[in-house]
Amino acid sequence: MLRKRKFLIGGIIVGLAIGYLGYMGFQGSATYYYTVSELTELGSSVHGENVRVDGQVVSGSLEQESNGLILKFNIVDEKESLPVVYQGIVPDSFKPDSEVVVEGHLNSTGVFQANTIMTKCPSKYVPQE
Repeated sequence: MLRKRKFLIGGIIVGLAIGYLGYMGFQGSATYYYTVSELTELGSSVHGENVRVDGQVVSGSLEQESNGLILKFNIVDEKESLPVVYQGIVPDSFKPDSEVVVEGHLNSTGVFQANTIMTKCPSKYVPQE
């Protein structure tokens, strides 16, 4: 009888641990992303929080510093523009006028400090001429 109770308690603890880890994993991967306009409307309530922002890279706004690891650019949606600073390796598919999702935080000066850049694939493949 005592042995069955130990197995039951152990099973409950293992089940709760698996459930907790699954919930935390799902919560971390299910991050919603904002448009540039939505982020600017939220204002200072998102300063310092880790968020994702969707926008289009503004042509002519790319500035890469001499060491090649710091990239500055602007992203835009229909209404607003957002300056972005990224430090790291840039994806091969990153280019002006491409749609990107940047992940990071908005600092108090209104500049988005990105730690990840994800380029979105075009919805339709068009071969080069």
